[in-house]
Amino acid sequence: MKIGTGTIVDATIINAPSSTKNQKKERDPEMHSTCKGNQWYFGMKAHIGVDSTSKIVHTLETTAANVHDSKMFAQLLHGNETRVWGDAAYTGHTESMRAKAPCAQDFTSKRGYRNRSLSEAEMAANKHKSSTRSRVEHVFGILKGMFGFRKVRYRGLAKNTNRLYVCFGLVNLFVQKKRMLTGLDALACPNAWNDGRNHRIAQTVSR
Repeated sequence: MKIGTGTIVDATIINAPSSTKNQKKERDPEMHSTCKGNQWYFGMKAHIGVDSTSKIVHTLETTAANVHDSKMFAQLLHGNETRVWGDAAYTGHTESMRAKAPCAQDFTSKRGYRNRSLSEAEMAANKHKSSTRSRVEHVFGILKGMFGFRKVRYRGLAKNTNRLYVCFGLVNLFVQKKRMLTGLDALACPNAWNDGRNHRIAQTVSR
């Protein structure tokens, strides 16, 4: 598995129990509330940096849910990027991106404001960027849908972060399973794989 020079950054909320019906009669002090789309959530955030081509998660940072996505922007980069994608939450933080990845171009989505809506050209550019940026949603879908990480299992960030590292490692294996199985088949039957490859080359040449 190889990491390229394009990174997609994003974050997802992991819910935590908000009830105080426990031995200490209090909520987890390391978890906090945040509002998203007129709905309140209590828990933590998983911030990730994902390779734009292979969808491999190469960086993970965790915070309480009330920490804004952009605060972890630079920490999600490996430093060798030439392009960085993100949603409108990362708009206006090009300087922090360049501090970590000097050669990176900013492909984060533009944000509209009350006194200045997006132009048609900017909306079209955002739509084009989202075709790449949306690949990170597949990663979150596997994490929550297949591995069931919709809620925290422990109190505090440390143990839940350790579990997230394990789960994202499994997500990486799942995302790359076809490529890995192809590689194993080639190692198990190298002659057959080479014969098939040579046959395809011969067909191409004959045409």
